[in-house]
Amino acid sequence: MEIAKEISGEQPAAAKEAVPSGEREAVIVIDFGSQYSLLIARRVRECHVYCELVSPDTPWEKIAPLNPKGFILSGGPGSVYEANAPMAPSYIYESHLPVLGICYGMQVITHQMGGQVAPGTKREYGHALLNLGGFDSPLFANVPQSTPVWMSHGDKIEAMPPDFNVMANTDNSPFAAIGNDKNIFGLQFHPEVVHTPEGKTILKNFIYRICGCQGNWTMGNFITDSLTKIQREVGKGKVISALSGGVDSAVVSTIIHKAIGDQITCIFVNHGMLRREEVERTFNTFRLNMGMNIVYVDASERFLNRLKGVTDPETKRKIIGEEFINVFEDEAKKIGKVDFLAQGTLYPDVIESASSGSTAAAKIKSHHNVGGLPATMTLKLLEPLRYLFKDEVRQV
Repeated sequence: MEIAKEISGEQPAAAKEAVPSGEREAVIVIDFGSQYSLLIARRVRECHVYCELVSPDTPWEKIAPLNPKGFILSGGPGSVYEANAPMAPSYIYESHLPVLGICYGMQVITHQMGGQVAPGTKREYGHALLNLGGFDSPLFANVPQSTPVWMSHGDKIEAMPPDFNVMANTDNSPFAAIGNDKNIFGLQFHPEVVHTPEGKTILKNFIYRICGCQGNWTMGNFITDSLTKIQREVGKGKVISALSGGVDSAVVSTIIHKAIGDQITCIFVNHGMLRREEVERTFNTFRLNMGMNIVYVDASERFLNRLKGVTDPETKRKIIGEEFINVFEDEAKKIGKVDFLAQGTLYPDVIESASSGSTAAAKIKSHHNVGGLPATMTLKLLEPLRYLFKDEVRQV
């Protein structure tokens, strides 16, 4: 939408032509807690294929509706021999879909399928030279015979599972890439990082050549689906939107307004930390140009008083989240019956707040959209951008 361009000052990237949602496909990342898990999902989405991170204990019943075409097992900080080490769910193998294990994910495949993983005598961290050879596979199509890759592991593969073959090696890893004829592959290196120059090619090969994806994840079909979902979820209910003037809240408010019209009221809270002329700019854009209902609330003193003397960033986020909800509920009472609170929560907000469900992931930080909601909140949340990355929001 043009609103994203107007608010951010950036040109939204052109989306490919939308396709019917029935033709959707997904690659699912089983998240074992790697610092790179989110990056894997981004790389898959860059190929116009929908991708979600799920925890290893996610049941198949929640995966099946996404129409998965393949699985990627992420890296992780642990060892397969640790107590309660996370493992891949059995449906990964029972589905007969392609599987790509990365680093710890490769070790999980090896361990579960009858191979042997052992502590490495030398931790391999940093650049290594990958040499292709042995089992030929479309996974390495158009990849040079020797290419730099990024390693970050302690344990290593000592014996491959039955019916697996070596596909590549490094000086310190004789089994740097393995695979079988059932399209189950393991990579000891990280193809998702920029330090592996041919990593995108390898991931594209897995997504297109092996999983058979068509590449139809677009912002066009996202908007179409979102409008339908919002209309179905809200029905005749009333929505208040947290409007800040930034890209996320601008897109959220606009897409909901497009779906349900005057059923949404945008509450623009001045928390005392706005940019110069932001109040006027926001009013002109949304009320005058787009005809949206906007309520302006000057709560700057209220926010600043609560934040006074607070230095811990995590505590600040909690306070901001709590105060926003309190303000919205106060305003909702003035408006009348309100059922939903709309928020510009993005996928990284959810992941960073350890909301992906991965018990192995270290908590980085909470986000005030997802980490500061009081248990007493009476409004239902409406988060249409919850599974989008920032660059995807700008395309909307």
